[in-house]
Amino acid sequence: MRTVIFDLDGTLADTSGDLIAAANACFAEMGAGAVLDPARDAGTALRGGRAMLKLGLERIVHPEAEAMIARYYPVLLEAYGAAIDVHTVLYPGAMEAVARLSRDGYAVGICTNKPAGLAETLMTRLGVRGAFASLVGADTLAVRKPDAAPLVEAVRRAGGDPARSLLVGDTITDRETARAAGVPSVLVTFGPGGEDVAALEPEGLIGHYDELHAVVQRLIG
Repeated sequence: MRTVIFDLDGTLADTSGDLIAAANACFAEMGAGAVLDPARDAGTALRGGRAMLKLGLERIVHPEAEAMIARYYPVLLEAYGAAIDVHTVLYPGAMEAVARLSRDGYAVGICTNKPAGLAETLMTRLGVRGAFASLVGADTLAVRKPDAAPLVEAVRRAGGDPARSLLVGDTITDRETARAAGVPSVLVTFGPGGEDVAALEPEGLIGHYDELHAVVQRLIG
């Protein structure tokens, strides 16, 4: 079965506001206040918790950054899980595009570097978990993107054929994951990376989810 797998953060949903709030809760506990800005640092937020902690600790010039990242990463995950859907929104047209793919016989799933439990919780809270046949997170396997294995596993769990699949994402990580799996990637230009993702030379680019179906048909039939 032809299969379309989606990244989550920055692709299906803008999760940056809740991620930054969780990171700032850590910095507040350190006595530094709100170090990260929801608008300016959205791109870093979508690269994950450790990236946010690293950026904030660089800004406050903390002398023990690596140790603090290790210490506060679990704190960040707890804070994020407690308020995971306060600011998060699905991108316009995302679920309509997913529904159309499903109606036309494509399997659909998710492959994310967010911990699987948090991804499951978020998609359930947003009311859309049932639209996806699979969800593979950062800790589902022993490896994570850009290793090809999580993508292949997401396709397999969705009941699809890895040879007739593609990955929709928003970063170089997604592009390299698809490349490692030997399948096409489609990158969105409406995320924090904007039009800069064109330089990654994916097989497809979309500026709105209205464009996805035609690109999928071109790439995997």
